[in-house]
Amino acid sequence: MSTIVATLGTDRARRLRAALTALLLAAVAVGAPFYFAPFQVFQLTMVLLYAVALAGLNLLVGFGGQISLGHGAFFAAGAYTAAVMLDRYDTGHLATLPVAAAGCFLLGLGFGVPALRLRGLYLALVTLAFAVFLPPLLKRLEPVTGGSMGLTVDKLQPPAWSGLAEDQWTYFVVLAVTAVALLLARNLLRSRIGRALLAVRDNESAAEVMGVRLSLHKTLAFAWSALFAGVSGCVYTWVIGFVSPDSFSFVLSITLLAGLVVGGLASLYGPLLGAAFVMYVPSVAQDISEAAPGVVFGLLIIAVMFVAPTGLAGLAARVRSAAARRPSRTARDADQAPDPEPSAPPTPADPAPADAEPVGAPPRTEKE
Repeated sequence: MSTIVATLGTDRARRLRAALTALLLAAVAVGAPFYFAPFQVFQLTMVLLYAVALAGLNLLVGFGGQISLGHGAFFAAGAYTAAVMLDRYDTGHLATLPVAAAGCFLLGLGFGVPALRLRGLYLALVTLAFAVFLPPLLKRLEPVTGGSMGLTVDKLQPPAWSGLAEDQWTYFVVLAVTAVALLLARNLLRSRIGRALLAVRDNESAAEVMGVRLSLHKTLAFAWSALFAGVSGCVYTWVIGFVSPDSFSFVLSITLLAGLVVGGLASLYGPLLGAAFVMYVPSVAQDISEAAPGVVFGLLIIAVMFVAPTGLAGLAARVRSAAARRPSRTARDADQAPDPEPSAPPTPADPAPADAEPVGAPPRTEKE
């Protein structure tokens, strides 16, 4: 009974800590655009939209156990869907979001077919080929995509009633989209689909024996991953206001995958940490060496992987667990410490010699 009560108390404390952490992060996120400069607010906005793309890639790679080097292509598809709708059809910004999400979801379903027959490096090469040939294809479709010159569209404009600057309003819109996307990813992982993805990742044969349809869930993994990438690309168009084929080269796919690995695979917080890495580390590398920023970027990735093999999210979890174990270990050591040695008993006085006179006896005479 006492064990059950202790377990319930631990769960309640864990939920309380999670709620307080969420409230603290929400307060920081809401107050950030009023504290930082416009360019820094723009950087935070980019971190949020990259986090959406990495959340989708995490579903596929971290929880699905598959690999994709073409995630940037789905990102580009969502960005161009929004740009074409804004430029050619003059629709509202928010109307482009569901269209980009649905289009990329269907594209992911179609592209998930190779995942049924391929795995490992072969699947990686197929997805990389998709990321490589998409930019030249966009250049060929000049009447629709604008060719090499790309498309320029209007950015998000704040309504008059908000009283916010353009960068602040864009930040809050992207923050809302990111919060909904991350919540959707979290609930998806806790649903039947998420449990099936984990089973397929751990052991395909065992998952199939338990009734999991491998073909369906492998294809759905690509579809959901593409949906998140499309949403991120659509928001990218809102923020930047310009798209071109050169902005979505295969390097983007490699960078997104590296950001996810650095942030932490199969972690709910990994996409946020990886997005911050993708956004800020290239700038740091550029400041360190203008001649070879790519070399510095690669060395920083190696350094992070050496310090945190499971990613930044895994490192944070290890630090928390170590801090939680330290007080208990100290208490246990105190309980197991040996008792102090008892003090030695007082040494008795030396016995009096046999011929010693008793105390208080009369003195002996010489005759005696």
